[in-house]
Amino acid sequence: MEVDCEGCAGCCVDWRPLTDHSSDHERRGPHEPLDDVYNLVPLTRTELRRFCDAGYGDALVPRLWTVPPSVDDAVVVDGHRLAALGGQPAFFVGLRKTPKPVAPVGTDDERWLRSCVFLDPTTLQCRIHDDELYPSECADYPGHNLLLERETECERVEAGFGGDRLLDDEPPESVGGLLLGPQALGEKVFLHPEPDDLTGVVSRAAAGTLTRADRAGFVGWAAASAPGTTEHSERHHEQYRDAVLSADSWVTSAHEAWTACASGEGETAPDAEVAGRVEDEAGAPGTPGWDAVE
Repeated sequence: MEVDCEGCAGCCVDWRPLTDHSSDHERRGPHEPLDDVYNLVPLTRTELRRFCDAGYGDALVPRLWTVPPSVDDAVVVDGHRLAALGGQPAFFVGLRKTPKPVAPVGTDDERWLRSCVFLDPTTLQCRIHDDELYPSECADYPGHNLLLERETECERVEAGFGGDRLLDDEPPESVGGLLLGPQALGEKVFLHPEPDDLTGVVSRAAAGTLTRADRAGFVGWAAASAPGTTEHSERHHEQYRDAVLSADSWVTSAHEAWTACASGEGETAPDAEVAGRVEDEAGAPGTPGWDAVE
């Protein structure tokens, strides 16, 4: 695959406020995301454990789905019919999005847009690209889409803003992490075994106001999942729930700073080189810049 990522970050930001070009690609069949997060990166159980072990449990967030009345296996919490399996709500765990001053998809002016917590707003590069934490979903993109003959984010950016981003649309021979159907259970799709504990939490998930304790509970159950089953390890649940509760990486301070000063989505934002100091001063790892990329 060959793609032109310089000055884009279309995979990493919610650029919808910049255009009328819409997309419903977050939907999975009859399953509609409870949240409005764009391009959530689903992590495998091994990957989310790795983030927690590295002190980045504060960078993780769950996603639930709603289903219509025609779908039988569902659990109703806070008035929402949640996708479930055996009475246990299903969910992903992905990377949080936070408002940042960015100029993505070839635009010239910085705007406040929801962006991946690990996106450098100045270079529009991933801060963990060369790290072992880099998710397989990101490393293989857009390979999964090409293999499944689904529109890529590169093509959505081209349709909305012009230019050439997807330079090679030949599907790769193989990519890792393409978990579909039953094999995804406990590896990428997780179950919450205590739906009664989600009263109030589901409403906050829909509103995008999950607390750290809310997020910790989901991450704990995901990390405690047994692949291919509906079973969980209580010991691992407590271990990884506590890892999220105690995490204090630069992600938290940067998220709080951005959220405090951000205006509405899509509105004019400070110059990224100036505003980027928020993350640098918080201790975020640097990026090489595009001159260093062949």
